[in-house]
Formats: sequence, C-alpha cells, structure tokens
Amino acid sequence: MAHFEEKLTSDVIYDGRVVHLTRDEVRLENGAVGVREIVHHNGGACVVALTDDRKVYVVRQYRYATGREMWELPAGKLEKGEDPFEAAQRELTEEAGVTARHWRDLGYFWPTVGYCTERIYMYLATGLEPAAMHLDEDEFLEPELIPLEELAARSLAGEIRDAKTVIGALKAKALVDAGEV
Repeated sequence: MAHFEEKLTSDVIYDGRVVHLTRDEVRLENGAVGVREIVHHNGGACVVALTDDRKVYVVRQYRYATGREMWELPAGKLEKGEDPFEAAQRELTEEAGVTARHWRDLGYFWPTVGYCTERIYMYLATGLEPAAMHLDEDEFLEPELIPLEELAARSLAGEIRDAKTVIGALKAKALVDAGEV
C-alpha cells in the first residue's frame, strides 16, 4: 500500500521574494489530522563543469544562513516557469566564466524533503570554453578549479558540506570511474 497524506486546508503565512510558507492541515493515513509547514521554492539548477584534465569548477562564497564561506558548484535559483537547463547554462557562464559544448542531465533531487518543495536539477558540462563572467550585483564569489578526485574525497570526508556539491562530485566521479565521461 502506498503511503499518503491528503491536504485539507492551506494558509499562506509568508509570501516572500524567494520562498513562500504555508501552514497546511492534512488527513493522515489513520484518519487523524496533522499540520505541515511547507516552504515553497521554485527550485534551482547546478552544474558539474568538468575540464578535459578532470578538474571541476567550484565557487567559494559566504552563505549568511550557515554563517560561513562555502564551496559550491555553480548554481542558481529558477524563476517561476524557467527551464532548468537554460538556468544551468546561464549560471555556469555567470559564476564560472565558461560555456560548455556538451551537456548531460544528471537528474534532480530534493535537498530537504521534510518541509520544502525545492527541487535542484543537476547537469554535467564538458567541452568547456572561456566566456565573460557576469555576477549579479549582490553576488560575491570566486571560481576555482579542484581536481574531481579531490572534490569527491573532500565531500566524503565532510569538508564539503553543500548538498548539491557533494551529490554532484560523487555522481561525476562515478561516471568518470565507469568510463562514461
């Protein structure tokens, strides 16, 4: 039997620029009523940009929510209705200053399934060529190249803590190790 919850009511608590918060009442499988607070987010797209010599572009930027500087794959949020692949192409140029001739869809994942609708779409980009970086006016980051082996090892060791970067590093390494890239 498939598990489920049925939405009974939904009240908007906060309607922001990036997220929206609702308080939903749901009917549980056993007939009881429960409450779910849901963060609604348009989602995002990220890119594992892999050079011919097996290095990956990452960006280093301060993240206020964590209170620290983070190492991350180039990524960005989706505008409502925006195509994830187009967003990935845009973010790669904006944040890493490169474009790619070849793209591979690596699927998507939900980073926080307990309370958030955000879905992050992931792509592998190869055949990289230089392009002009153009950061948003409120964006401060530095692109760097890290060998894929090192990025995967640092992810497994807990030194890289950003979920999309950990997932992307391990997916890319698995594809390289399997000879698929």
